Amino acid sequence: MKTAGIVLLIIGLFMTVYTGFTYITKEKVVDLGALEITKEKEHSLDWQPYVGIGTMVIGGALLVFGRKQSPTT
Repeated sequence: MKTAGIVLLIIGLFMTVYTGFTYITKEKVVDLGALEITKEKEHSLDWQPYVGIGTMVIGGALLVFGRKQSPTT
């Protein structure tokens, strides 16, 4: 649980600092046998900073209240 809390804290920090990213896909426009024309299309994925803050809060709660698993024998 504590490892998951640390991971969520780090992910939440990055989500708060970087509130989105863009990526490019190729779209086929024309395909006439040997002739193929493609177009690059830009997409963006954005989120609000409070999503990252909420992720950090959940990660902190897991870190503080998470139980350490006892080894099984």
